[in-house]
Amino acid sequence: MALVIEESWLPATITHPPMSDEEFAEFCSEHSDLSFEMTADGEILIMPPPYTLTGVRCSEISYQLESWNRRGRTGVCGEATGGFVLPSGARRSPDAALTLGTRLKGIPRRQLERFWHVCPNFVIELKSDHDRLRTVRAKMREWVENGVELGWLIDPDRRAVEVFRADGSSDVFVDTDRIVGEGPVEGFVLDLKAVWEPPSMVEHVVGVGQTD
Repeated sequence: MALVIEESWLPATITHPPMSDEEFAEFCSEHSDLSFEMTADGEILIMPPPYTLTGVRCSEISYQLESWNRRGRTGVCGEATGGFVLPSGARRSPDAALTLGTRLKGIPRRQLERFWHVCPNFVIELKSDHDRLRTVRAKMREWVENGVELGWLIDPDRRAVEVFRADGSSDVFVDTDRIVGEGPVEGFVLDLKAVWEPPSMVEHVVGVGQTD
């Protein structure tokens, strides 16, 4: 299916008949310059590539989560390049996620090498300049409705974190430099200073124009 969409129209939504995992993967591979998700109603969400700084921030978040996980091996980490098929039928990709081993038991090896038909225990979504806050909040609620125990919506514009929990409770922390994990990520502390201003970026920017 050929898609020609002006970047000014992105993000965009189109409708498409139901697709198998293989058909969806092939569809995505035909348009590798774009990112795709699918709602439970079969709408395909088309998103432009993130701005570079968003990618740097996502990398920092994933690095911190993976480093913490490796110390205790509580589960398997993933990020935006990997998608999940949720119980509702939606196909979603979180910016960072942790899936506990208990949710992976019983899944055939062949299926583990494809899209995982399981919901992560913990997800992080990073709001980019392309995102509308209400849309990302709706996605967070969808994650929780499908089995996420804890979700963090990180908004660099406000330097804020919105917390979503399986029991329906929520919190908002504004102008904060750290967020402490609970439930499936008890003991994890995300250093937000390194997300708001990634250290490697700051070091290089500070050094620009300087001479010995």
